[in-house]
Amino acid sequence: MSGKHILITGASSGIGRALALRYAEEGARLSLLGRDANRLEAVAGECREKGAAADTAIVDVQDRSGMFAAVEAALARAPIDILFANAGVATGLSPGQILEPTESVRAILAINVAGVFNTVEPAILPMTRRGAGTIAMVGSMAGVRGLPYSPAYCATKAAVHSYAESLRGVLAPHGVDVSLIIPGFVKTPMSARTKSWQPGAMSDMQAAEIILRGLERRKPVIAFPLFMYAALRFFTFLPPRLVDSVMARFSADVPQTTEREAV
Repeated sequence: MSGKHILITGASSGIGRALALRYAEEGARLSLLGRDANRLEAVAGECREKGAAADTAIVDVQDRSGMFAAVEAALARAPIDILFANAGVATGLSPGQILEPTESVRAILAINVAGVFNTVEPAILPMTRRGAGTIAMVGSMAGVRGLPYSPAYCATKAAVHSYAESLRGVLAPHGVDVSLIIPGFVKTPMSARTKSWQPGAMSDMQAAEIILRGLERRKPVIAFPLFMYAALRFFTFLPPRLVDSVMARFSADVPQTTEREAV
């Protein structure tokens, strides 16, 4: 692992921060991207204390030209061995609410879907020319089967899942791996705002460890906890109305994102 170059978006908190710290322990070179300068530099400082080289870039994944420039700058420092398209936001419905604000829906699409494209696209040709590298996209259990309390978020993660699955077949002959990461409930600032039953919840550092080990084994899908992934996959084979009725029995209050559509 020592000396590998790891690029992570959304590196200032949650799973992104945990991945940065875990790879710092392995002696990796880090390119950390995020929007909050203070939090991002704090994470970079923690990584440097562990002996890792850490560069930062303040950039919004919605900014296509900004992301191309940030990824190209990272590539100029060293070839990227693992690129994490991790940045994302969540939004949803409160009990009794039936419509998400259209501005929030468009914002989450721009961040969670276009943001993944903006992260991945600049790395594809450099990795295929080199014949090496891994693209790791962070999806969600919410992308396996739609949940009634978070329609837009589920849609964005389902899109990420399909994108990862499609790219995996395209890039494999060129020596580039694509791994889809499917986390369940991870204790992050984002998940802490959601009021619901959270089976199998784990710390962000536990999640980072699972992801690191899965990538070492070149797993195409890294899903955890496995019991939740298996249950949701099983639900996709059952009659939709039956599953809908079961889902409706679980109460959830998912705060709306503060992000708004850029106009």
